[in-house]
Amino acid sequence: MTSPTTASPSADDQTSGTAFRIYDLHSHTTASDGYLTPEALVARAVEMRVGVLAITDHDSTEGLARAAQAIASQQLPLQLVNGVEISTLWENHEIHIVGLGIDPEHPAMVSLLKSQAELRQQRAQEMGRRLAKARIEGAWEGALRLAQGGAVTRAHFARYLVEFGAADNIAQVFKKYLAKGKTGYVPPQWCTIEQSIEAIHQSGGQAVVAHPGRYDLSTKWLKRLLAYFSEHGGDAMEVAQCQQAPNERAQLAAFARDYQLLASQGSDFHQPCSWIELGRKLWLPAGVEPVWKNWPVTEKKPEIELV
Repeated sequence: MTSPTTASPSADDQTSGTAFRIYDLHSHTTASDGYLTPEALVARAVEMRVGVLAITDHDSTEGLARAAQAIASQQLPLQLVNGVEISTLWENHEIHIVGLGIDPEHPAMVSLLKSQAELRQQRAQEMGRRLAKARIEGAWEGALRLAQGGAVTRAHFARYLVEFGAADNIAQVFKKYLAKGKTGYVPPQWCTIEQSIEAIHQSGGQAVVAHPGRYDLSTKWLKRLLAYFSEHGGDAMEVAQCQQAPNERAQLAAFARDYQLLASQGSDFHQPCSWIELGRKLWLPAGVEPVWKNWPVTEKKPEIELV
């Protein structure tokens, strides 16, 4: 895998004794539903001692150039991996596929993300119409304002509904208005898993199943998903996250081995909070091969000593 902004570190860095490089390969900026600008995100990553960061905004690569510029201009000790999180539909389930090491300017990626952006806007506008019928006016315009030029997501609608006074918090908004079957829910019409993998591969990247434990799938259906993904050329799956149920990491590692997938890790960071933080609790169990296993070796950055 290569990265247009920087080459990636060696696999040895994270397991070299008491010093290691922290990889966080799933994060978001204001280019989608993150709260921090690309510049603020890379600064926070350095503050949290992350050495390798992938920015993976929803169906958008708009934050990558700004992040790379901030790293270069401030000479930050951080390596950026160009990423994206693509929304797909599989068996009537919305499944997110992360692309790592992509070329954001490749025509295949540009074309897919343009199509996704159009689908996202159509869905968001319909959500606004449905919420208006429920006497919640201005939802589309409010979500658009809160997105600040980034991709409009359900999270932006949730923030607006809290601002509007329709609910006390974002979790309550989803439960009352935006979950499947509720007033503001609109079924997504995303690309297929195969299309996402194809675009990621054509743009030089690796395709990774994002947060496989969060799709409300039974074990039987999760296995079907991972088998399908692997059979269609997928490369890896996220195994380690900040917050996981007991034994979930070990179970996901077992699935990675069963379906011959590399293992990735990421916080899925959106905003500073007490339970999800950049680089926190990100380590892979023994017996899996990291997604960065064959990434090119670069000049070493100063290592971080554990304290």
